[in-house]
Amino acid sequence: MGGTAYVGLGANLGDAAAALDDAVLRLGALPGTRVSGRSSTYRTAPVDATGPDYLNAVVSLDTDLAPDALLAALHGIEQAHGRARPYRNAPRTLDLDLLLHGDSRVETATLVLPHPRLHLRAFVLVPLAELAPDLHVPGHGPVRALLSHVADQRIERLSR
Repeated sequence: MGGTAYVGLGANLGDAAAALDDAVLRLGALPGTRVSGRSSTYRTAPVDATGPDYLNAVVSLDTDLAPDALLAALHGIEQAHGRARPYRNAPRTLDLDLLLHGDSRVETATLVLPHPRLHLRAFVLVPLAELAPDLHVPGHGPVRALLSHVADQRIERLSR
């Protein structure tokens, strides 16, 4: 396998838990890819949005897919779950965010790596820290050190 990527999963419409489980199965079925880790599932309030609470998790992938190919695959999985994008931060049946892809730093019209807001979101950092507490986020530092910046955000661990 090529490298390690981290993907954030979230859903707050329909059967969110089933959507996250199915997404993990689909991620593991991608060409040259295997799921190497999955965090607990967490409940969080929407950020900069309204709607029901989200269920969130993070998975680590060992993948041969390049960042842009992996992003396209993530969008395909979202589409299979009926993801609509009527407006920014709309409630969603499934949201998959490519957080990190090895040490890649990318900035194009369609992809920014590391994810531009991962260091600001408890729903990303807490499950990411569960999987890889010593992981270094390029441009931001160790995940463990970033947790103090999101300590005021409500997040509840639901399952292991």
